[in-house]
Order: sequence, then structure tokens, then C-alpha cells
Amino acid sequence: QVQLVESGGGLVQPGGSLRLSCAASGGDFSIAVMAWYRQAPGKQRERVALITTTGTTNYADSVKGRFTISRDNAKNTVYLRMNSLKPEDTAVYYCHFFATFVYWGQGTQVTVSS
Repeated sequence: QVQLVESGGGLVQPGGSLRLSCAASGGDFSIAVMAWYRQAPGKQRERVALITTTGTTNYADSVKGRFTISRDNAKNTVYLRMNSLKPEDTAVYYCHFFATFVYWGQGTQVTVSS
């Protein structure tokens, strides 16, 4: 059973930055495609960024140029660096692990507000 623990969320002013972390345990992290999703109140969950086992990345248009996903296989951790944050980035951010089966983290709240 894979467990994912996110951290790094919080309250930040518009234009600010945050770095989210997701630590995985109980599975082979090195073969997993990892992603970050987010869900704002009243909206569907959407994928924000994805990173493959070889380091190829993909981003939602709304975050391109502002967010960076990365992974450290030695630490079984995936990161999401978020710069130039906007109020519309406010959401619960979820870590997603895919390797045969799918696992989700519990989510971490990101609030962008002045």
C-alpha cells in the first residue's frame, strides 16, 4: 500500500511562492508517474503538472512558466515549485502516484490572498 504525504501548503500573497512536497512510502517510487492535481471549491479536480519516470514534464496551460515539478528518486519525493501565485491558484493540492495502481495524498491547502 502506497502512502503519500503532502506538505508545504499555506497562505501566501499574490505574486508569492510556495514549494509543495509529497513523500511516498510503501511502493517503488522510481517506476511511478507522479503528478500534482488541484481542486478549488465548486470546481472539478484538474491536473496541474506531471513528471514521468524519465523526467519528462507536462503542465496545465494555466500554470506554464510559473510552476515547476521535479522529483528526487533517492528521497521518494516529488515537488511542486509555485511562483507568481495568483488568487485563482487557491485550491487543495493533491499528490498523485501511478504505477499499475493509482494512489492519492490527503491534500494540502494553498490559499493565495492579500
